[in-house]
Amino acid sequence: MLIETLKSIFNRDLLRLKSEINLYKDESNLWIVEDNIANSAGNLCLHLIGNLNTYIGAAFGKTNYIRNRELEFSLKNRSKKELIDQIDSTILTVEMSLNTITEEQLINEHEILVFDKKTTLEFLLVHLTTHLTYHLGQINYHRRLLDK
Repeated sequence: MLIETLKSIFNRDLLRLKSEINLYKDESNLWIVEDNIANSAGNLCLHLIGNLNTYIGAAFGKTNYIRNRELEFSLKNRSKKELIDQIDSTILTVEMSLNTITEEQLINEHEILVFDKKTTLEFLLVHLTTHLTYHLGQINYHRRLLDK
């Protein structure tokens, strides 16, 4: 039951991410940082893609994805199309990878240390949905502030 809920939430919010990126009228605004805004929408998008491909795609879908977290925040001026293509690919990867997880596995301790202590797989996956939603909200706010 939880896995189906997670698949639904990840799909919903990744489609919202795609929509937010598409809504930028001026593509260059995706990469603006201003005043106390530390990360651009483009970099937050790359960060979310890297995060989900690492902790879901590589871990459960065995995609062989290799994360370069530093590049998620240092790459600039990628096209909207490139970001959208990566989001589309991530949607498929997340769906396929979550299909490999059983409900019984959710209560198991996750073998990769993501936080300061070990957690269950259930905790990690719920955390990943809230992480996605948190940054999605930042991207929405960034777009509305800077892409007038």
